[in-house]
Amino acid sequence: MTDDLTNRTGEPEMGSSTDETFAWTEPDAKSSDANAKAREWIAQLQAMMENLATQAAPVVREVGAKAAELAAMAGEKAGPVAQKAAEMTGQAGQKLAGKSREMADQWRKDAAAAKGAVTETTADIAESAESAADAVTSDERTISGVG
Repeated sequence: MTDDLTNRTGEPEMGSSTDETFAWTEPDAKSSDANAKAREWIAQLQAMMENLATQAAPVVREVGAKAAELAAMAGEKAGPVAQKAAEMTGQAGQKLAGKSREMADQWRKDAAAAKGAVTETTADIAESAESAADAVTSDERTISGVG
């Protein structure tokens, strides 16, 4: 249960051998050339990107200016159209409000007429019920008075 590399006192044994096959070695000439070539390509690519950014800046500014001009023209043309649309919306709203008021008045009249008809019908039923009750009571008196 003890380690092979330690003695009974827990200290490493002297003279233990190590495997030296995985020691650091200097890179060979081929990998050094490949690294140098990769660094050169990266430097060239970086220079190309910087040149592109430098040359593209004026073009990007011009495109931005043209976009601003187009936005201004669209705003100028959209203003009168939006104003006309607002006027037409206002007129349509006025017409709709008038028709809605007329419809509401008509519905109220219909509801009042229906309520009046129901009230009349209820009154008629109550009146005929009283008549029937009077008739039954008078018949009972007659029948009981005869008997």
